[in-house]
Amino acid sequence: MTAPLHLALDWADWLDLLGHFLQMSLMSVGGAISTSSEMHRFLVEQHHWLTQEQFNQSIALAQAAPGPNVLFVALMGWYVGMNGGSTAAALFGVLVTMVGIMTPSTIITYTAARWGHRNRDLRAVRAFKQGMAPIVIALLLSTAWIMASSAGAGVSAGAGVSAGAGAAAPIASAVLANWPLWLAAVVSGLIIWRTRIHLLWLLAAGAVLGALGLI
Repeated sequence: MTAPLHLALDWADWLDLLGHFLQMSLMSVGGAISTSSEMHRFLVEQHHWLTQEQFNQSIALAQAAPGPNVLFVALMGWYVGMNGGSTAAALFGVLVTMVGIMTPSTIITYTAARWGHRNRDLRAVRAFKQGMAPIVIALLLSTAWIMASSAGAGVSAGAGVSAGAGAAAPIASAVLANWPLWLAAVVSGLIIWRTRIHLLWLLAAGAVLGALGLI
């Protein structure tokens, strides 16, 4: 268990947080979840405003709870504020992160959707929609890699290793050390692909396996 964080956030930090989430909103092709790898780099690795556990919990809780999964952004803002030492700061963190992630993408999506609907038969529009699919898949896979790798040695464990062959060793060892987690991920993916079982059952099964210490 990672030690709790005790942050001293000033207005410059809050503006930095808002500005970065405004930028990530413009990158959120396929939804805010597709930018979570960049959120991890910014919040966990660069500024150390969140622990790895808080980052994972934000995504897991938002996926399990009813409603849009963009709620994980609100949870990240909440945790940043709570690490700052007060409930008021946590509520302010929710406001900052949600305004940042929602405002640019909402405006662009609304404008682009209207234009795309009017021009939906254009070849360029159809090609653009098809071309975005692999990009979204790649962004989601990067999120899955970060969350799964961080369970053991974690992605951050190899952060100090230089790029190249030397950087592959700690990642490979983390995968081998946590093979039950990776096996559960692969099996879950196959179940989602080949069946119509509700995701909540898989989330519940994962919670039980985690509580029993099996993954």
